[in-house]
Amino acid sequence: MAINEDVENVVQENIREPLMRGTGEGSGHGSSKEDQWMVYLSTFVAICGSYEFGCCVGYSSPTQSAITEDLNLSVSEYSVFGSILTFGAMIGAITIGPITDFVGRKGALRMSCAFCVAGWLAIYFAEGAWALDIGRLATGYGMGAFSYVVPVFISEIAPKNLRGRLTALNQLMIVSGVSVSFIIGIVVSWRALALIGLIPCAVTLFGLFFIPESPRWLAKTGRHKDFEVALQKLRGKDADVSLEAAEIKEYIETLDSLPKAKLLDLFQRRYLPSVLIAVGLMVFQQLGGINGVCFYVSDIFEQAGFSSTVGTITYAILQVVVTGIGASIMDKAGRKPLILTSASGLLLGCVVTAIAFFLTAQELALNVAPVLAVTGILIFIGAFSIGMGAVPWIIMSEIFPINIKGQAGSLATLVNWFGAWLCSYTFNFLMSWSTYGTFILYAAINAVAIVFVIFFVPETKGKTLEQIQAAISKERSEER
Repeated sequence: MAINEDVENVVQENIREPLMRGTGEGSGHGSSKEDQWMVYLSTFVAICGSYEFGCCVGYSSPTQSAITEDLNLSVSEYSVFGSILTFGAMIGAITIGPITDFVGRKGALRMSCAFCVAGWLAIYFAEGAWALDIGRLATGYGMGAFSYVVPVFISEIAPKNLRGRLTALNQLMIVSGVSVSFIIGIVVSWRALALIGLIPCAVTLFGLFFIPESPRWLAKTGRHKDFEVALQKLRGKDADVSLEAAEIKEYIETLDSLPKAKLLDLFQRRYLPSVLIAVGLMVFQQLGGINGVCFYVSDIFEQAGFSSTVGTITYAILQVVVTGIGASIMDKAGRKPLILTSASGLLLGCVVTAIAFFLTAQELALNVAPVLAVTGILIFIGAFSIGMGAVPWIIMSEIFPINIKGQAGSLATLVNWFGAWLCSYTFNFLMSWSTYGTFILYAAINAVAIVFVIFFVPETKGKTLEQIQAAISKERSEER
């Protein structure tokens, strides 16, 4: 074990200097904005999977009454239908990393679409609870797979000056899918909404015929000619990709000299910093309260004495708008400042909401409490959307060496989905215990998140993936 670490330290030291050179504005090494249309097209095809993710999440809320009435489901049967999505996503998270490494990023996107298509068709033709649950489980698997493969694919094809912005579109499309599904679900039947869920999959499957595979995956699998062709397509036919290609090849060769990583290898010292950063961000993203607030926002507004309809619509619009703003400034502001701003806003939102519920519980300032509750929730969702929603996924896709990216990405995604389930499952119990105490707890978790980001999370803006990973390795070596 120690010998392997020494070997890696030597090779990393040999490649660190060349990787740290050439940190100018463009990463395409001569590609112009006009030549990057293939990057934008590839990103669009991938984030249709993110939109599909949002469609899966947003399906159950507007269809609850119609499905339970048409199929004569009990409350517990519909609860299973709603929650089994998360379990499917966990299975997808566990398995999709190695699958992505084996069949490629495009192959994994096709597989994710296949599960979603099968799931939507099962839901559409369902005549009872079993078919509904099988369909929901299948869409959950596809959703969990999309949550990993989309940001990884985008981060591997995008030039460094666009990577943060393009990867952040993943979160924007997720919240757009949720909001659109909620609105459309009000005016169409639940079976029609299931068919509408097929549209993003169809766009992705069709678009995959016209975009290249991830150059880094091609290089990792030894398909060097295809690697150069794919990189040239992404950077433009007249772009000079020689330097970028050399950096990628050099880093891949370094990683190939190391033993093939297994799941337990993630906890070795050479990988541990990256694993802790990714897992830590996923933990704080979910346990800070987002899924509890998201799934039960109508109930929160009702308990605070505010119109749930007005509050929910405002919530949905704000989520999309602020996520779009975050995506547009990602590569200018940087990942770390955005996530610090986001975590601070989450802390403030939780404190304001806790004060509102405390006033309501004590029957004090009853005219002010509803306004405070709405203000706190809107601050909370706005803060989450500007950074904490997208940045953890971006950083996860950036900090892992490609030889462990599949295993590490699966672990981080699994932690994320388990945290999502834990937060949504415990929220009602916590609110029954204490409404204001619940948000004080979330405030404390977000305060710890701020400390974690300050001391452990690196800034990755404006660096190639190889530079980021070499820098993390250098910090670890210096600590030793």
